Amino acid sequence: MTRVMQNAKWRMQIATLCILHLTFCITPSRRVSAETIDRVLAVVAGQIITLSDVTAARALGLQSPGNAVDPVRAVLSKLMDRELVLAEVERYAPPEPPADAIDREVDSIRTRFPSSQAFDAALGGSGLNDKHLREMVRQDLRIRMYEEQRFAAADPARRQTMIDDWIVGLRRRADIIDLYLQSR
Repeated sequence: MTRVMQNAKWRMQIATLCILHLTFCITPSRRVSAETIDRVLAVVAGQIITLSDVTAARALGLQSPGNAVDPVRAVLSKLMDRELVLAEVERYAPPEPPADAIDREVDSIRTRFPSSQAFDAALGGSGLNDKHLREMVRQDLRIRMYEEQRFAAADPARRQTMIDDWIVGLRRRADIIDLYLQSR
């Protein structure tokens, strides 16, 4: 087994143990009213994706559900794919995006809102801060740079199909625990 596969398997086992631990810690031993803080929807390559992550991605316009009947499922699927691609990006370590590129992307997200107060409310309401948003943008830029490098020779009309096929392959090889359907 390769080191990468061992690390992925180890991360998945740790994530599973964390979920079980949280389940047992949160489950009261006697009748007490409990409040759900967040829901784990999936574990992808050892990374937990929560309902808050899906809500934040939608609220900030980082991921769109399109015309999906189930917008949570649509955004969750995109975030799952993003985690798989990000794991691949981390393996090959493309260069860091310039700080001004991150600034431009964050400014672009801000302009989607009618005011800075609306942006701050969406950011705070999704449980994120500016630092976390900047990190997500940095990761997205690294993904974009990686895809541009890896699929540079592809005909633009065929490029997205090649990326989609590549992601299907990543999904087949990945450790994925999809809890969304089980939690409904």
